[in-house]
Amino acid sequence: MIYQRGKAKTYWLRFRFAGRFVHESTHTASKTIARDAERQRRRELELSINGLKERRSLPPTLERAAAAWQQSHAHEVRPNTQRMARFALNRVLPAFGSRLLCDIDADAIREYQKKRLAEGAQGRTINIEIGVLRQVLKANECWQPLDGKVKTLYERKDVGRALTPEEEYRLLEAAHKSDSACYTAVVLALNTGMRKNEIRTLRWDQIEFAQRTLTVGHSKTAAGTGRLIPLNATAFDALARWAGRFPEAKSEQPVFPLGWRTAWRHALKLAGVRCRFHDLRHTCITKLAEGQAGEQTMMAIAGHVSRRMLEHYSHIRMDAKRTALDSLTPVFQVGVHQNVHQISASEAEAESKLLN
Repeated sequence: MIYQRGKAKTYWLRFRFAGRFVHESTHTASKTIARDAERQRRRELELSINGLKERRSLPPTLERAAAAWQQSHAHEVRPNTQRMARFALNRVLPAFGSRLLCDIDADAIREYQKKRLAEGAQGRTINIEIGVLRQVLKANECWQPLDGKVKTLYERKDVGRALTPEEEYRLLEAAHKSDSACYTAVVLALNTGMRKNEIRTLRWDQIEFAQRTLTVGHSKTAAGTGRLIPLNATAFDALARWAGRFPEAKSEQPVFPLGWRTAWRHALKLAGVRCRFHDLRHTCITKLAEGQAGEQTMMAIAGHVSRRMLEHYSHIRMDAKRTALDSLTPVFQVGVHQNVHQISASEAEAESKLLN
């Protein structure tokens, strides 16, 4: 039974269960809620005395589970990893967001992989997206039925490329017309080998205009964080002109207060060039290699930790290969070596006559 007590007219419940009285407050003045509370309390006692557990509720939708997963894991991962997870979920949620986690099966994931490949996405990009989906499912104990049934797609190792001098010129010209922030970022990438995120998070106190140097902030690798890069004339002039737009900027403020994503896409379209922003880093390192820069020097500039990674980023272009091969001194040429032998035979015959 339920009844009201006190001036607040709070409902209390009272009933007999397993030989004893249960007498508790429901902490509500609503009769309807009080009755529900009494039924729930009886249910809890019945399950408890019989050693049973409440039936498991259905898992949440992926949309709700992903939001909870991001919030609970934010302190465990780097900001760059969080951004990658958000980008991946922006692709995954439209396909699976409204589904309960238990309704996401291996067939549905395979169909998603096929669709993304048909859209032109690379294997690595799709693997990252499925990897984030797997993390959300594992956090909710829903991945085990799929374990071993979802295969990782092949990832190309030669995705990056270096721009040709003509493409580089067209891109710089288009970026200059498109947006000053985009142009400055492109010049920095091409002349310092910095990663996109290193440029995006750059602050004014990391630039020493008097010494013409730049200190990289937090980077993808430990070797890249805090590396000192000298600014050549092109990079220095671009930064100096950009700094002139912000005479009141404080040292701790970002060099690029706004992004350049839209302007970058517009510049690519205007220049008729197909590449990623990261390919500008490939281009810079390739030009350093073509200019005969030492490996240690290139690794110090780029922040690499191994020769293998340096080789991955260095794409010696065809013109440089042709120039290198054309510089070789020929030992002999077809059609000429016969004359050489003929001359040698004539000289030998002349020598023989002289000696005789």
